[in-house]
Amino acid sequence: MPDTDAQDLNVSITREAADSDIILACEHASSAIPAEFGGLGLLPAARHSHAAWDPGASAVAQTMSELLDACLVEATVSRLVFDCNRPPSAPDAMPARSEAFDIPGNADLTEAERARRTNLYYAPFKTALAGRMAEKTSPILVTIHSFTPVYNGIPREVEIGILHDHDTRLADAFLKTATDHTSANVQRNAPYGPEHGVMHTLKTHALPQGWLNVMIEIRNDLIQTAQQQADMAQMLSGWTSGALEALGIAPRGDRCSG
Repeated sequence: MPDTDAQDLNVSITREAADSDIILACEHASSAIPAEFGGLGLLPAARHSHAAWDPGASAVAQTMSELLDACLVEATVSRLVFDCNRPPSAPDAMPARSEAFDIPGNADLTEAERARRTNLYYAPFKTALAGRMAEKTSPILVTIHSFTPVYNGIPREVEIGILHDHDTRLADAFLKTATDHTSANVQRNAPYGPEHGVMHTLKTHALPQGWLNVMIEIRNDLIQTAQQQADMAQMLSGWTSGALEALGIAPRGDRCSG
C-alpha cells in the first residue's frame, strides 16, 4: 500500500486532515492475502487477477486524493479475504468461488472464522470510513473501482461506469457533464448495478444520511500503466469537481478531519 497519514493494521487512510468534503473510498485496493491464510489455496494467476482486487483502482484513487485534497480510505487485504463492499452476512463477503476461480481457503468457513475475519478486516474499514464521513458537515462519498474488460468470455464495451442506488443526484450530474471531460464510453449502472449487490458502501455510509454519493467503475485495461492511471485520475478529478459545480456545490469543507 502507498504511504498514508494514518494506518490501522487493516485499513489505510490517506490525507486524514484533507480540507475537501469529498471522501474517497477504495474497497478493493489490494491483492494482499495475509500469510496465515496460506494464499487461500490459490494459484498465482488467481491471486493477482481481478477476482482478488481492482487493478489500478488504488493508484487512481491516490492521485485523486492529492488533486482533490480529499481523504481516502482503503482496505488493505484482498477482497477474497473479505470484500469490504459487502455486508458480513453476504456469501460473497468471503466467497467460495469468484468469477472463474474456486477459493479453497474460503470453503466451509465456520461462523467463528467468518466472525473473526469480519472483526479483523471489515470492522476497521467500516469504522474508519464512518469516522471520516462524520467529521464533515456535508460529506460527499465517491468510491473508486475497476472492472475486467472481458467477463465470462464476453467483452464489455463500457469503459467508465457511473453507479448509484436510489439517490441519483451526483450520478446524474456526472452523466450530464460526461462529454465535457471524457470521450470514453460512459454508462449508467454498468457493468454492475444495485441488483448485483455492489452498493453496500454507499447504502451504509451515505444513503441513510442523505449525503451525496457515487460509485465509479473504470475498465482496468485503461489504467494499466502509471501514466494511464495518472491521466485517468486527472480526468476524474476534474469531472468530479465539474459534477459538483453543476449541483451548485463547492467541495471544500468548513472544517478539516483529523
